[in-house]
Amino acid sequence: MMKKLGVNLLMLFGKAWAYLYSHNTSERVSMLKVILYSAWISGEFKSFGKMSSIHSHCYLLGVKYISIGDGSTIGKRTILTAWDKHGSNTFIPQITIGHNVSIGEDSHITAINKIEIGNNVLTGNNVTITANSHGKSNLEMLYIPTGARPLYSGGPAIITDNVCIGDKVTILPNVRIGKDAIIGANAVGTRDIPSNCVAGGITAKVIKLMA
Repeated sequence: MMKKLGVNLLMLFGKAWAYLYSHNTSERVSMLKVILYSAWISGEFKSFGKMSSIHSHCYLLGVKYISIGDGSTIGKRTILTAWDKHGSNTFIPQITIGHNVSIGEDSHITAINKIEIGNNVLTGNNVTITANSHGKSNLEMLYIPTGARPLYSGGPAIITDNVCIGDKVTILPNVRIGKDAIIGANAVGTRDIPSNCVAGGITAKVIKLMA
């Protein structure tokens, strides 16, 4: 009896709260927070385009090396890092995100080298784009604790215009994704993908060419 009364009271409270502070109102307040945060943090970036936004719950490092074009959005909890120093090593990183790009939530974009993301690129959630790794894949590195291995880049990661990238895709260094390509969910890009195709798998390969 008491349990049922408690549930009914909670339901009543929920309905009253919805009347005072509706879901639509909550969404508008959240959007306002994103706009205000974006305006506040924008001056820290190398450049930050008009009507672009970045969520306040992102992790940012080295934003002075990061450029974002007009009308682009960076989703919640995205990790966006440009490393100019790690251990005793120094780097000159560069991350360029074009116009009208949408980066999904919980993504990870990291570079000690160069990452270029073209215009009108859409990514799903949990996407990784990296231009670096912890050490090289050789026997020498096995004798160094993983956390102490130096950052190493095998080359830049380049994503050209109008590319669509599915959830949980990983794009590794020294990979170029051609224009208008579609990368299926969970794919791992270890080599170049041509323009006008659908690619998927581990490692990602062309599944379909679009005439």
